[in-house]
Amino acid sequence: MKKLMALLAVVAMIFSLTACSQPKKTVYAVEAGSAGEAIAKEKGYQINSVENMAAALMEVQAGTSNAAIIDSLMAGAMVGPGTSYPDLKCTDQRLTEELYGIGCRKGSDLAAYINNVLSESYADGTMMEIAKTYGVQEAIIAQPAATGFTPSAESDVAYIQGKGKLIVGITEFAPMDYKDASGNWIGFDADMAKLVAKKLNVEIEFVVIDWDYKAMELDSKSIDVVWNGMTLTDAVKAAMECTNPYCNNAQVVVTK
Repeated sequence: MKKLMALLAVVAMIFSLTACSQPKKTVYAVEAGSAGEAIAKEKGYQINSVENMAAALMEVQAGTSNAAIIDSLMAGAMVGPGTSYPDLKCTDQRLTEELYGIGCRKGSDLAAYINNVLSESYADGTMMEIAKTYGVQEAIIAQPAATGFTPSAESDVAYIQGKGKLIVGITEFAPMDYKDASGNWIGFDADMAKLVAKKLNVEIEFVVIDWDYKAMELDSKSIDVVWNGMTLTDAVKAAMECTNPYCNNAQVVVTK
């Protein structure tokens, strides 16, 4: 019996040592419904899906995930010395190369209207000045010349002007859309959306949405536009009327 117990103890020890010697699988925190989640699933990574990219960084900071996959623009604003997460670092690993665009209802002429505002603001330097405010000037894409725009009486632009308000669907995502110390929405995307509202001569309202249901929010007219560092995937372009790309982006890996 003693020999059997000793043998079992040795076997248990071997199993224990074998288990300890196995490398732990990296867990990546990702925003649910994001391009980061999509590429992580494509690569077969073990993921921890959270509410937004800020929450993904919090997971890494807390040690509940080994790494986060977030947009390079957010990483530049939030990770490293002098930022909200000085102890985290952005690795050299770029998982994708992407383009940001703005989404409107399918068939909406608002996308064409916004394209003209993007073109005019790029040409006169306004877009670049706003970009410099938020440190994204290196990511800005040159815009084609404006073509002019005249809305019809039944157009989406006319509908927005008639109700006197442009409703912008967002998530909290620095440096594109986030709140300042007074609780006001700021950021590169937020400021550009304010410029469009000013040119439309309407008020602006920012509404935090569930990113997974952004197309449904547009179709139901709960919002008029999705303007929040949105990657122009084939699925997005099929579901929305999208603007020209205005910003380069990538999915990058952040670790402690």
